[in-house]
Amino acid sequence: MKGNFAAIVLVVVGAVALGVNLDLFELDLVALLRKWWPLLLIGVGIALFFTPDESKKGS
Repeated sequence: MKGNFAAIVLVVVGAVALGVNLDLFELDLVALLRKWWPLLLIGVGIALFFTPDESKKGS
């Protein structure tokens, strides 16, 4: 799951960057981060929750 999550994040970030460069939409990243930064914490927590535990694999 960890590798899939990183791949999805890279695809989304790349698509957003391409959309901004092609003037499909405007994005004020600083204002967006000021308002929605807690969502990043939630996403990291969910990703950590679904990441397999390495200590249980050997048992």
